[in-house]
Amino acid sequence: MRTFSTILAISAAGLLAASCSNQGASESGEKTSELVGRVEAGPVNYSLETVADGLDHPWSIAFLPDGDMLVTQRTGALLLIGRDGATQTVHDFNENGEFPPVHFGDGLQAGLFDVVLHPDFAENALVYISYAGIQDDGENTLFLMRFRYVDSEAGPRLVDGEQLFSASPSRVQGNHYGGRFIFLPDGTLMMAIGDAFHFREEAQTLDNHFGKIVRLNADGSVPADNPFVDTQGALPEIWSYGHRNPQGIILAADGRVLEHEHGPAGGDEINEIEPGANYGWPTVTYALDYSGGRVSPYEALEGTEQSLVHFTPSIAPSGFAQYSGAAFPDWRGDLFVSALALQHVRHIAMNADGSLGAQRELFGELDVRFRDVRSGPDGFLYLLTEEPGSESRILRVVPGSDTAN
Repeated sequence: MRTFSTILAISAAGLLAASCSNQGASESGEKTSELVGRVEAGPVNYSLETVADGLDHPWSIAFLPDGDMLVTQRTGALLLIGRDGATQTVHDFNENGEFPPVHFGDGLQAGLFDVVLHPDFAENALVYISYAGIQDDGENTLFLMRFRYVDSEAGPRLVDGEQLFSASPSRVQGNHYGGRFIFLPDGTLMMAIGDAFHFREEAQTLDNHFGKIVRLNADGSVPADNPFVDTQGALPEIWSYGHRNPQGIILAADGRVLEHEHGPAGGDEINEIEPGANYGWPTVTYALDYSGGRVSPYEALEGTEQSLVHFTPSIAPSGFAQYSGAAFPDWRGDLFVSALALQHVRHIAMNADGSLGAQRELFGELDVRFRDVRSGPDGFLYLLTEEPGSESRILRVVPGSDTAN
């Protein structure tokens, strides 16, 4: 029985259609999200270098201080990939000791997800991992774990594992986990959690983790200033709600938390995340369902946030990065979104006022799905492809011979 519910006030004012000259939340319930579809290809002013290949369902990259990479494979292995492309297995989550093993299988979206270094990794060697794990009762859920990374003569490995969080409730289905997370300047972390596909209405209730972004302390405890800590019936970890299937979350250079998530056939979103905010799903959305019909008649209602932009048709966003390097000066500060369904990386200009500007499609000439994109510590852009079998690659994007410097 539900102990808490969210009621959306439906008013005539909330249904007014407005021009899309602004971006973001609308307290009056006006439509301010910008619609974006297919866009032109950007100039090929780059070259691509293969850093590693032969990868099996890779999902995320974390750069170690020496430039080597930790890479998750959704099939369950955490890899160490050197700058020379040499690959070693650090930990196999299929054999996870006292902790739940990874949940993975054909046709499922489950598996090993994000890997993030603690901000003080150079001092404490802490590594955080999110993954879908199988519980003793056979059901599965999203877990967040913390380990200490050790690289000795015996090889790299994870030790001192701790389970910090598990999403509630568990489920038998294998879809829409989310799993991306970031650290914030105050030392807390935010993790995005999907609606499990079959339970999308639960994204609007606060007694579960489906369709939520949660905020935790680095040890998994709940920060005292979370927005629903004192709300009866609400889970205290929740930071925002009304999300569908978040796949990317970043801390932008201006201090904002930006997140993107899948719509069904249309209605992917980029959102600016605020504490306690309701992002509408599935009651308020621009989304097109797989049938081609509208998910909801409401695109804006008072009390819900508008996305900065929404994508129709769906590009199926995956990774998310803000470029901070020097190799491509014209890209500095811009956003990059890797796309699965439309097989490109979307380059989105960041305007001086923080609004999102012109967009271009990059790397479509490869004709592959892209799972992740990262701004590397060496100033280059890195791409993680998702290709059939064990043929996925890590690619380094470097300036082409005609790139202006």
